[in-house]
This record gives sequence, structure tokens and C-alpha cells, in this order.
Amino acid sequence: MGPADSGTQPVPRRLLAVNAGSSSIRFALFEAGAGLRRLRDGKLERIGLPGTNLVARAPDGALTRRDIDAGDHRGAAAALIDWLAAESLIAGLGAIGHRVVHGMRRVEPELVTPALLAQLRALTPYDPEHLPREIALIEDFAARIAAPQVACFDTAFHATLPPCAWRLPIPRRYGDAGVRRYGFHGLSYAYLCEELRRLGEPAAVRGRMILAHLGNGASMAAVRDGLSIDTTMGFTPAGGLVMSTRSGDLDPGLACYFARVEGLDAAGFQTMVNHESGLLGISETSSDVRDLLAREADDPRAAEALAVFCYQARKWIGALAAALGGVDALVFTGGIGEHAAPIRARICAGLGFLGVTLDEDRNAGDEAVISRAGTAATVRVVPTDEEGMIARHTLAVLTAPT
Repeated sequence: MGPADSGTQPVPRRLLAVNAGSSSIRFALFEAGAGLRRLRDGKLERIGLPGTNLVARAPDGALTRRDIDAGDHRGAAAALIDWLAAESLIAGLGAIGHRVVHGMRRVEPELVTPALLAQLRALTPYDPEHLPREIALIEDFAARIAAPQVACFDTAFHATLPPCAWRLPIPRRYGDAGVRRYGFHGLSYAYLCEELRRLGEPAAVRGRMILAHLGNGASMAAVRDGLSIDTTMGFTPAGGLVMSTRSGDLDPGLACYFARVEGLDAAGFQTMVNHESGLLGISETSSDVRDLLAREADDPRAAEALAVFCYQARKWIGALAAALGGVDALVFTGGIGEHAAPIRARICAGLGFLGVTLDEDRNAGDEAVISRAGTAATVRVVPTDEEGMIARHTLAVLTAPT
């Protein structure tokens, strides 16, 4: 079956959320009722590398682990569908939602149609690292599961950026043609805003927040009164903060330098800044913060990689605070943001002038609020849930009145 045609859709009983990364696919299965109940979630890891595996978690916390043979994301998608069928989880599946990293100027999730897929294919020059893979996954799921699919765009959250934040200082004709700051991690930020409102954080309704999604990919967003006004990632997800293997912002003159001195063409430069740089490039050993923390006492390269990461993150907090005119709440999420207390402490060190002061014990315990009592800015740790956000968007699209 091809992508769903537009029109009224039946209310799905079960929804599958699919979140593809560079070497992984996260997924979660939900049952729709009074709310969304999570039935399973999991991850296919190390796609394209030795030791590819599927790990799934049941509601009672029981884990299933299985080695799979998947040389790429299409093979991993086939293995995931096979596993869902073997577990009798496809019956009743009424919809599939996908994280799509780039949606250009789209501001809402959309039902997947042949026309939308054609438009996304035309956008692949904007994001050759993600879009071709995401389009292939949508097609693979459509070929094997007869259910409507919904595309949920990471860029949509940042549609509220003012022109001074999204326009790049290049000839205006390029900006008018779509070369601009888009920002990413929007599904994570949208979830955080909803969750912070549920938690009673005043700044999520009316106030100034800096949201820090720190993981394999890392970015920050400045949010005023619930709306994104600036963000660190730019035209592509390679910009902004130093990341695990991505460089973050660089002097554009480096592209010409490497072309002249190293003979590095555009494709080679893209590979370097996306896959060979960041923590991995500086440390020469690992892109994983956990590895670098374990090695930093004996390996100056590991220590320097972490120092650069924390310094750049702290500098960006200062820049976003300037854009906001202060900060009422700083929120950490993502694998590093949620679990690496030493990194949070180093990033926040010296930010007392912004009202950011951590409580050492709360931070070490990964508590929900890690700021010192009585400080001007509340610092929180909030686990993100992109799959949950995908499911909410998918259900909303399919139940919207027509």
C-alpha cells in the first residue's frame, strides 16, 4: 500500500511512533483511549555497524534484546516490522507517525500523501543527512502496513523565529529562496513546553526559558511565553553547539582552506563536519561523554573535548539569555542533559550573574529541580519524549475535523 490519500481517517486504536536517528531508530507503540497509553517502546541501535540490536521494553519494564542483521535503516525497518508482527502488535495498528527532521516552513504535522513525499524529495538538498533516510522509512512502512502515516516536522517549533533570528547575513535572494536558520529538535522542545506547563513551571506560560537538548545531537532554544525566538542550530543540524561528531559553528573560510590545502571537496567537508568532528574529533577516541569523563584524568585530549563542549554550551546560554533579556528557567534534557551531572555543573559554573546557581546534591542526584533554593532562575532536568510527541501529533492530525 502506498502513502495514505488525504481525507477523513478513522480514529486509530493503536499508533506507532518512529524516530530515526543517524545510527538508530527509536520507536514506541501507543493505545489511544482517554489518553495515550504506552504499550511498548524500544530502539534499534548501531545500524550499519557490527552488533546491530533491537531492545524493547514492556509496560512492566521487562526488556527484550535481539541481535539483528541490518546493514542500513531499511534493513532495520524490516527487522522492526518483523518483530512487531511476531509479537502480534501490528493487529489494530491504525496509524504511524514519523519524525521528519526538515519540513522547511511547515508549521504543523501533515498526513503523508504522494504529493507530500514529492515535496520532501525536493527538499533533500536542505538535509541530505536525514531526509532520504526518512522518506525511505515512510515508503517501507507503507509497503508492509496498511495504515495512514503522519509526518511530524522538527523544524515546525521554530516557525515563530523573528526575521532577525532566522535571516542569515548572505545575499538576500538566498534567504528569500529558503536559505535561512530553521532550527531543529522541535519535537523535543514542543514536548518540554507541554510537560513544563503540566509541572506548573510559570515560565512555560509567561516567561523566559532556555531549553538545552544535549545528546548525540545538541542544541538550545530560547523560548519566550512558550514560543521559540532563537535557537542554536541553523540551516542544518550541524550548526550551533559542539556535538558528539558534529562540529557546530565554524568559520566559513575553513571550507575554502580545506579545499585548497587538503583537496577536500564539498562532500568530504560535509562528512568531516557531521561525522568526524565534535567530541570525537577533539578527543580522537570517543564521541560518548561517558567515555570521555572516564578518561579525562589520564587523557588530556578527552579533558579538552569536554572543556570545549561545556565552554561553548555556557557561551550559548549567555547569548540566548541576551536574546531573551534574562532567564527565568533553564531546562536540561537529552542523554547528556538528563544523565551527566558533571557536565551540567560545568556548563552552569559562572552563570550566577544570570541567576543560575546549582545545588550540588540535587544535581548529583539527577533531581527534577537542581537549582539552589531562592535563586532567580529555576534549573530543571526533564526527560524528553519525542515519541510521545509524535504520537500526540499523529492522533491530532487523524482526528481533526475536516
